[in-house]
Amino acid sequence: MATPKQLREQQQSQIQKMKNSGIISTNGSPTKDDKEEEMSRSAAAMFRAKEEEIEKKKMEVRGKVHAHLGRVEDATKRLAEIREELEALTDPMRKDVAVVRKKIDSVNKELKPLGQTCQKKEREYKEALEAFNEKNKEKAQLVTKLMELVSESEKLRMKKLEELSKNIESLH
Repeated sequence: MATPKQLREQQQSQIQKMKNSGIISTNGSPTKDDKEEEMSRSAAAMFRAKEEEIEKKKMEVRGKVHAHLGRVEDATKRLAEIREELEALTDPMRKDVAVVRKKIDSVNKELKPLGQTCQKKEREYKEALEAFNEKNKEKAQLVTKLMELVSESEKLRMKKLEELSKNIESLH
């Protein structure tokens, strides 16, 4: 848009052109009042023309702004619809993930004491197995000793029986 100073300069330039072209006579018969009146009419006409041109430009700009606003509103509506669709897509997944995570946490809470119990039972089992193996070893040693004692006892009894048998034979 032109400033008032620029408008005045344009008007003066156009008046000068009119004078040069002979529309407004500089040294002719019309009187000074006629000249001033003609100049003010032409200046007013130029001013009206400029005002109309400015108004026309203003209307064009206003139309462009309205068209742009319409496109922006449409784009905003489309973005809102896309956002709603995205939220609808992620919501079920978030809920399912949250449910599964809660279940995992719950199972972890249950697993911890079970793991401790299992370790305790494994220790007890190892201790019991160790004790069992020791007793089995001790039993095996005792059985071996018993076999030795029984064997020695049999030898001694056989020896005594042989002695008794000799004594009985010697009595005969």
